[in-house]
Amino acid sequence: MAAGIYLHIPFCKSRCSYCDFATDVWRSSDAVHRYVDSLCSEIRNSQFEIRNFVDTIYFGGGTPSLVEPKQVNQILETVRSKFNIAENAEITLEINPGAMTAESLLAYHGLGVNRASFGVQTFNDRHLKLLARGHDANDARQTFKLLRDAGFDNISFDLIAGLPGQTMGDWRRNLEEAVTLGPEHISLYLLEIHEGTPLAEQLRTGRRAPPDEDLAAEMYELMIDRLADSGYIQYEISNFSKPGFESHHNTKYWRLDPVFGFGVSAHSFDGRQRYANERDTAKYVQQIEENQRAEVFRETTDAASEFIFLGLRLNAGIDLDEYRQRFQIDIEEKYRDEIGRFLDESLVEVASGFLRLTRKGMLFSNEVFAAFIPDQDAAATAN
Repeated sequence: MAAGIYLHIPFCKSRCSYCDFATDVWRSSDAVHRYVDSLCSEIRNSQFEIRNFVDTIYFGGGTPSLVEPKQVNQILETVRSKFNIAENAEITLEINPGAMTAESLLAYHGLGVNRASFGVQTFNDRHLKLLARGHDANDARQTFKLLRDAGFDNISFDLIAGLPGQTMGDWRRNLEEAVTLGPEHISLYLLEIHEGTPLAEQLRTGRRAPPDEDLAAEMYELMIDRLADSGYIQYEISNFSKPGFESHHNTKYWRLDPVFGFGVSAHSFDGRQRYANERDTAKYVQQIEENQRAEVFRETTDAASEFIFLGLRLNAGIDLDEYRQRFQIDIEEKYRDEIGRFLDESLVEVASGFLRLTRKGMLFSNEVFAAFIPDQDAAATAN
C-alpha cells in the first residue's frame, strides 16, 4: 500500500489561545533556516523503508506557509531524493489567512503543492479575537481568492464549533459563508479545552463562559444537513468534501496505512510500530545536528484494535471481510456483546458487509470507540 509523508513546521507568528500543538513563535529567518536544514537532514538519514509509492505529502504545523517557497522546494527535493513519490501525489500545505501574497502562492503551486488547507475557524471577527487568531474574516475571504487565482482547485477550510458565546445563528452564518465560497473540503472541529492554554485559564477564572456541549452537538447536526444540501459528502465524522476531494493523506491515518513523519513532534506509523519525535524545537534541532535522530518514543501497536476505532471514524465503516483477512479475527465473534449492545442502542449498523456508525453513533462516538480500545493509554489516538 502507498505511504504518506508528514512534515511538521512548528513556527507561528503568534500562538492561538486554544492551541496545544507543538508550535514555536517565529523569531528569525536564521532559526527557520536552521530548522529546515535539520528537517532535511532527518529525512536523508531516515531508516524508514518504502517498498511502494508515497502518494501524499502533508506540510502541517504551526504555520508551514511561513517557510519560503525556496525552503519548501529544498524539503520537497530532499523527500524526492529519499522516497519514491507518485507523479500525481497529493501535496498539502497548511496556511494562515492574511499571511500570504499572490507571488508566494504562485510559487508554492509551481513547486507541485496542489492542495491548500487553511484555518478559517470562524467568519465572526469577535470570535477570532477570542481565539487570538491574528486575522479577520476578510483576510480569509481574500486568501481564498488568492488561492483560486494562483491555480489551487483543491482547498480545505477548518471551522470550529462550540466556541464560548457562539450562538446557533453565528454558526449558521459561518456555514452559509463557507458554502457560498465553495471550498472543495471542509473540516469541523469541536472546541477542546487543553490545560495550560490561555483559553483554559480564561475559562477557569470565569472571564469566558464555558462552551455549551449540547449546543455544539446541534451545530454538528446542522452542519451535516447544510453541507449535504450543498453537495458535500460526509466521508468521516468531522470531514466533508465535494465528490473526489477527500483528504487522501488524512484517510491514511483512519485506514491504518503507513505515514512517516519528520520534524519536531512528528509521529510515524510503519504498519507495526508508532514513533514520535522530540516536542521541543530547540532540542529537536540539537538532537538532529548531533545524532541525525530525534526519536523519543516507540511502541508496537495493537493494530487489530486500532483498525476498528480509527476505521469507524469513516462513514464507510469497516469492511468485515478485510478485517478477517488482515488480522485473522472475526470481529463479530470477538466483540459480539459490544456490537450487540451498540446495535440495540442504534449507535452502529451492519450493512453490505460493513460495520459503521449511525448518525446517532457519531454523536456518541467516543463511547463506541472506548469499547475497542485495549487500555486507557491508547484512548488518545481516537481523539
